Amino acid sequence: MITYNKEARTFKLDTPNTTYMIGLVDEEDFVGHIYYGRKLKENDAQYLLRTEEAPYVPSKNNRERCSFYDCFPFEYPSDGIGDYREGCINVRTASGHAGCMLTYVSHEIMEGKPALEGLPATFGAADECATLKLICEDKYVGMQVELLYTVFYDTDVITRSVRVTNTGAQHFFLTKVYSACIDMDNRNFDMVSMHGSWARERHIQRKTLGYGLQNVSSIRGVSSHQDHPFLALVDKSTTQEQGEVYAMNFVYSGNFRAQAEVSQFDYVRMSMGIHPENFCWKLDCGESFQAPEVVMVYTDKGFDGMTAAFHRLYRKHLIRGEYKDKKRPVLINNWEATYFDFDTEKLLSIAREAAKLGIEMFVLDDGWFGRRNGDNCALGDWQVNETKLKGGLKYLVDEINQLGMKFGIWFEPEMISADSDLYRAHPDWTIAIPGRPASEARQQFVLDLSRQEVVDCIYGQMASVLRSANVEYVKWDMNRHLCDLGSYGLADDRQGELFHRYVLALYQMQDRLTKDFPHLLLENCSSGGARFDPGMLYYSPQIWCSDDTDAIERLAIQEGTALLYPLSTIGAHVSDCPNHIVGRVTPFETRGIVALAGTFGYELDVTKIPQADRERIPAQVAMYHQYNDLVREGDYYRIASYSQNHEYDCWQVVSADQSQSLVTYVQVLSRANVKSRCIRLKGLAEDRYYKVETTSVEFVEEDSIEAKVYSGDTLMKAGLLISELRGDFRARLISLTGV
Repeated sequence: MITYNKEARTFKLDTPNTTYMIGLVDEEDFVGHIYYGRKLKENDAQYLLRTEEAPYVPSKNNRERCSFYDCFPFEYPSDGIGDYREGCINVRTASGHAGCMLTYVSHEIMEGKPALEGLPATFGAADECATLKLICEDKYVGMQVELLYTVFYDTDVITRSVRVTNTGAQHFFLTKVYSACIDMDNRNFDMVSMHGSWARERHIQRKTLGYGLQNVSSIRGVSSHQDHPFLALVDKSTTQEQGEVYAMNFVYSGNFRAQAEVSQFDYVRMSMGIHPENFCWKLDCGESFQAPEVVMVYTDKGFDGMTAAFHRLYRKHLIRGEYKDKKRPVLINNWEATYFDFDTEKLLSIAREAAKLGIEMFVLDDGWFGRRNGDNCALGDWQVNETKLKGGLKYLVDEINQLGMKFGIWFEPEMISADSDLYRAHPDWTIAIPGRPASEARQQFVLDLSRQEVVDCIYGQMASVLRSANVEYVKWDMNRHLCDLGSYGLADDRQGELFHRYVLALYQMQDRLTKDFPHLLLENCSSGGARFDPGMLYYSPQIWCSDDTDAIERLAIQEGTALLYPLSTIGAHVSDCPNHIVGRVTPFETRGIVALAGTFGYELDVTKIPQADRERIPAQVAMYHQYNDLVREGDYYRIASYSQNHEYDCWQVVSADQSQSLVTYVQVLSRANVKSRCIRLKGLAEDRYYKVETTSVEFVEEDSIEAKVYSGDTLMKAGLLISELRGDFRARLISLTGV
């Protein structure tokens, strides 16, 4: 609900349990941030803006205007005029001057939520959400800025975005435009973010927020393995179950900055948006720029409350398409089984064995096109290599379909190899600085997607392949980052637009793909999890979580991912051992249990794995079908973190009606001479009784917990005993059914 108090000049935005309040100040109509937190009954809290304290508002004390700017809690602060904290927007005029200041002009409150032109964004109907549009201006620059806020009625989320329009008589350059900001008092916050690298993405980091500016960011052209477009400020006392959390997540797949700044007056400014480095967007008269969306969550229910809000929003108001609420087929991908060394018969031999075991889809990974026998050539030549695939793609797909399996295929559409027919024909289609040798990575370059002819060429090749056979799944990969920023297709004064135009073109391609092939299951990937972000989830209901498929490494990776994203979005597979990245050997059962907390599939050669492992696959597939509805749709709770206790990991999923629950327990390291471990469950109905069964375990102790009945009250308050499992890297599933 959104209301405007005309007398108090305040806007009040209410979600089910939170309030966000904005106020208009002084005769110049400065827009101030009043409050964000637990739901308020009152709609006037202007006193929190401290305008009755020195240095006072400019109409009372104009000689200290800069001092006012430097401490006022702006709703959307700007640079260059006197607020020395980092602002959210800056421009450079045609005359070369920088600086702007926004003041209120008008507003509109509307039902529902408008789409953002060319960008992924959350959505909602008129009965699901409401939107406030605050229109501000800088009349000296000739700039209008629309601040959009949407509140959702079914979750404690507020989304924000910004649209900038040149209303003046001359062009100007937009050199910074963030999408959201909160100014508030510091409460000795901790800062929570996620960091990593290839094969160890999204590890959670928590540290004390100090004075000055602290940020996480990416300038790689993707949201990145190294940092994640997420930031949270939390109380020192915040735990999984309790404590205040202020969180932001960016619905964008390119460069970003998420930051918090503690000022001299112990105020905190938290902001998020497109990274300003190498960003400069020219706006001619009448042109507009639409900034991406930020999702904001406030809760006093700890990280569980934050996670629940993000999961609910993304499941209902971001993910789209046929597979939005649908079980995905259990797949097997040939990459770790064959790499580039395959032909039709080898692929069919894997598919035949997989079909016998109940696997439902075969995915052909890299190496099927051009002269691609290694990773040093042929990217950009998306024509089937019929030397490898004798009889062509349709023959292979038809044969696999006759086995009762679906077929999927891998593309890397954004890349080009120097050794490719496409590069020989169009060397200027790469991103490169004219006159400077371009830097290679994986012996490949990045295509300049800011040029429409490049987009049309690549998309046309992809669409031709997809129409040639019954392809029902696409894995869209992207294996190197952007550098050498230069485009032969952009004017000199628009080279600073390349990063963002690249991302817009990526979205355009995926939007075309999902519309032209509406029944296709699309899975995004970027060297594993380098582009696991809400922007990608708008086009694909799942994203490959990490190239590291080791079950133990995946515990921390999937914990960080599930902090924000539903389990249904997490691409997770059972792979061979010793693991191809870390060399660890883990039980086949444990690999299956960990992969169950995701989309579930296989990354191995079923014709070569041990017979004992092969025989377990039908049971694992059955396990997936038994529990996937619950895993996909249920509420997720974190019980324990291996990254913190270094001994075991535990999480839980509970159905919306609290009639079912599944607990996953992974014993990483076995202990000597210990008693059973007691874990406290979450999310159950206190007055309901549950039958508790161990559904998958290799070692069952005499005092196991199978087939016993406990009340939800007891399980949550007193806990459940789990016996020590014999050996390292062991796991068990515990099923709870209401009786």
